[in-house]
Amino acid sequence: MTPGPHDPRDIPILTESAGTGRDDSFDFNAAHAAILTETLKLADSLLRQAARDIEATLFERVFDRLRNALPELVDHALREHARVEQTTQKPAEPHD
Repeated sequence: MTPGPHDPRDIPILTESAGTGRDDSFDFNAAHAAILTETLKLADSLLRQAARDIEATLFERVFDRLRNALPELVDHALREHARVEQTTQKPAEPHD
């Protein structure tokens, strides 16, 4: 008798125990410490990169605001300086 075509609904059934697979020499404390150490290293790296990104973004924003405000600030300072100069100068006396 030849086997029929394979039916994908035929799921193999486990009939033997594979054992607990537990190794009594496994050190949970060492595994805990290793996971904690790697997690903290990753968090530190991510936070430092985020701080650099935030710093760069803030620098760009402040510099853009300065770039936008500087022309008006210079114009105001020049006008104020010119106004002060005009009020402190004495009127010229006519020459005969």
